[in-house]
Amino acid sequence: MSRNVTIKDIAKVAGVSISTVSRILNNAPLVTPEKRQKVLEVIGQLGYEPNASAQGLVRGKSMTVGVLTQDIASPFYNEVARGIDVGFSGTGYQPIFVNGHWEAQDEASAVAALIRRQVDGLIILGGRLPEQQLHALSERFPLILVGRYVPGLEHCCMRVDDLQGAYLATRHLLELGHRRIAHIAGITSHRDAVERFEGYRMALTDAGIDFDESLVYEGEFDEPSGILAVESWVTKGVHFSAIFAANDQMAYGARLALYRRGIRVPEDVSLVGYDDLPASSFSLPPLTSMHQPLFEMGELAAQTILTRLQDQDCEIPQIAVTLSVRESTRYHRR
Repeated sequence: MSRNVTIKDIAKVAGVSISTVSRILNNAPLVTPEKRQKVLEVIGQLGYEPNASAQGLVRGKSMTVGVLTQDIASPFYNEVARGIDVGFSGTGYQPIFVNGHWEAQDEASAVAALIRRQVDGLIILGGRLPEQQLHALSERFPLILVGRYVPGLEHCCMRVDDLQGAYLATRHLLELGHRRIAHIAGITSHRDAVERFEGYRMALTDAGIDFDESLVYEGEFDEPSGILAVESWVTKGVHFSAIFAANDQMAYGARLALYRRGIRVPEDVSLVGYDDLPASSFSLPPLTSMHQPLFEMGELAAQTILTRLQDQDCEIPQIAVTLSVRESTRYHRR
């Protein structure tokens, strides 16, 4: 089989020295065209496949990039990861994906495992690693942070303007005549959740509407959070005509809870999510959501780190968000 073929075998069949084969495999000079052609023909005949690990040791590179995600099952991270995978396609580099489970200790263990694998760079999606540790990692590797802002590492951060995105989502509901707009917030320790909450509050303030904390439920960025939020409001008798959820998954849960309660979307309650996951176009009704170009963000992260692995500098643009209006929102009937 091809994996058993060695450069010693090639040298024997081609009638050259092992060092000559090695020079040809590494595109070194001082080899006659005739010998080069002969060796390349033998390589093709024998089906020789270079050992990537051995080549990496020679080059001082592993040709791998570590990718720390938080939840492999999450449709959000899955979409970004797809973009990263495509971004590395055909480049000779391979991404190695590990899961952090939104726990700083698990993230640290996963990064340590990647370092042991001698990755050439790191892409970190969200997470809770301490900023001090991220600074230390940036001194050792090319580093890209997706969905996180760290002071002093601005050149490493790929960020979405979540405050503006949430402002636009809330303003969309306000323009439809809604005044009692509930908000399912994300985890308060996450900067994106905080900024989306602030964008929601800012839009209400600009519209002259007093903030009502009874309309806010702190979720966990998952579907059950959306169910629990609606159940909490309905049980307490909190009145609302619209819901802005800090991500699509919580919006899906809210939609299910409303359905179980006999509350129609959008006839009775308008619903807006955030992220615009692929499934949102196919939910019933199709979900209005703030669109983040998740796949493109993954591609850009891969392309950026590849550029930096070539010792070339490049800026990371701030990612724009847009509102995808679908059938889950409508004018409020007073």
